[in-house]
Amino acid sequence: MTISKELHDELLKGCEPPEDRPGDTGLMQELKIRRTERMLGAELTSHLGYEDGKEAPTEPT
Repeated sequence: MTISKELHDELLKGCEPPEDRPGDTGLMQELKIRRTERMLGAELTSHLGYEDGKEAPTEPT
């Protein structure tokens, strides 16, 4: 997946203080955390066989 220039500019809009600039803090840290949470959620959904917040499938008896 490629991030378009427009999306990149939107993400960086308003990043004035040093802690908001790309790096290991601020925006980049938040993006890393959200990406990791999303990947782990997808892995868990795949492992369990249903999405978070939904009813677990009933086991055949």
